[in-house]
Amino acid sequence: MDIEERYALVTRNSAELISEDELRAVLAEDRQPTAYIGFEPSGLVHMGWTLVAGKIRDLAEAGFKVTVFWADWHAYINDKLGGDLDNIRACAAYMEDCFLALGVPAESVEFRYASQILDDISYWEKAIKVAKVTSLSRVKRAMTIMGRSEDEAEVDASKMFYPILQATDIFCMDVDLAYAGMDQRRAHMLARDAAEKLKWRKPIALHTPLLPGLSGGDRMDPAASKMSKSKPDSSIHIHDSPDEIRRKMGKAYCPVEKEEEDTNPVLMICRYILFPYLGRMEFDRPEKFGGPVAFDSYEELTDYYFAGKLHPMDLKKGTAEGVIKRLAPVAEYFAEKPENYERMVSILKGIGKLR
Repeated sequence: MDIEERYALVTRNSAELISEDELRAVLAEDRQPTAYIGFEPSGLVHMGWTLVAGKIRDLAEAGFKVTVFWADWHAYINDKLGGDLDNIRACAAYMEDCFLALGVPAESVEFRYASQILDDISYWEKAIKVAKVTSLSRVKRAMTIMGRSEDEAEVDASKMFYPILQATDIFCMDVDLAYAGMDQRRAHMLARDAAEKLKWRKPIALHTPLLPGLSGGDRMDPAASKMSKSKPDSSIHIHDSPDEIRRKMGKAYCPVEKEEEDTNPVLMICRYILFPYLGRMEFDRPEKFGGPVAFDSYEELTDYYFAGKLHPMDLKKGTAEGVIKRLAPVAEYFAEKPENYERMVSILKGIGKLR
């Protein structure tokens, strides 16, 4: 595979790359490049993770060694799972299962915990240096990476550490590329700015879009309307039954206007999850409405849909069947290895997060 083919794999279905020249330079080097994505272990996994799993596979296929970083202490700072580190680490074990069930190649991925690197004094030396070149106002602006507003920085002083720690993670693992959704952009920009001031190597920043919730997206604030496990009926969990998926998809927001394309959760699922995985989508509509129809690309589908040739309900039904097909390996995986999932459900019930 040549550099251009690898570059296309890394960047496909991405929202932003910083920067193109830096990525090409890394791909031209005679060594295996490295990438990382960090997660707070915090609950059950939703459909948006399939987009991330696909991008991890892209990176692995392009020759990257990818670290999936379980930010256990970060989740503790952010009050996740009752602020209990045992619960948080149990969740990380469950989430590791989820990635494997979604097809992330175990041989190309390393799973690491923040607690494995935070006990090194050099980590804290780097953290202090990053903090020294970062203004307090910039740290507060970056609070949004935690799903919190700038004002909430005043509630708990530990939360002020969070953006600094996230940047320090990148430097301590010495990765070439930091990958995340667009909601983590401010942390990556903080890291790149600190690297420039400290004369350290700047991480390439790769961001994928945020999958909108089933109730619809918001162009002005996509992070606020993203698919989230905290909004059960606005998200599809990877453990949802086929009937539950059909029910949720049937209620999904699905406008017919082209200008609403990027806020249409049904189309975004087709674009970022189903076409990259399935390659082809089929819609089994009744003969009186035109009969079955299939598309080999997202562009073919949207041309047909925005021309008024496919009814929104037929689009939703076909998308639901595609999601069921995509998640079938997940059900098979957890049928054979249910332990971590069952433990996670028990934890969530114990802290009142699941009925």
